[in-house]
Order: sequence, then structure tokens, then C-alpha cells
Amino acid sequence: MKSQNYTVTTTASLLIAAAPSNRTIYIHVLGNGTVYLGGSDVTSANGLVTEKGAVPFEMQLPANESVYAVASVTEQVRILRPSNDGN
Repeated sequence: MKSQNYTVTTTASLLIAAAPSNRTIYIHVLGNGTVYLGGSDVTSANGLVTEKGAVPFEMQLPANESVYAVASVTEQVRILRPSNDGN
């Protein structure tokens, strides 16, 4: 497994790039705010919500799919993903 830190801002940004295989990804918000997950068009109105008080968010990410994130204030998130996923 590989862990990485990311900064999520008010502009949707790539959190997890597409890879050729299915993966289990864990996402944990480190700050006190809310992070919204989705596609490249993610917003606070259409994104899947995760926040610090939640347990790390477990996601089954299909092959060739990406995850983007946006927050209402700058937030730090930590990602845990397979080390052999090509990214």
C-alpha cells in the first residue's frame, strides 16, 4: 500500500488518477471541514461527502476511473491505495 497527502481546495482537483485495474482506496480528511468526492465536475452540490469525524472512506474504484475532490475551505486529505496501481 502507498499513502499520500493531498491538499483539496475550492477548485475540483484530481485526487486519484485512473489506472488499468480495480482498486480499493481509503480517503481520510485530516482537517475539520468537509470534502466532496466525485468526477471532474464535482461540487458541494453533487459530490459524495466525507469529513474528519468520519472513519476513513473506503472506495471500490473501477478500472479506468478517476476521483476528484473539492472543499469549501482548503483541506488536507490522506489517501491509502495499492502501491502497484500504476500511479
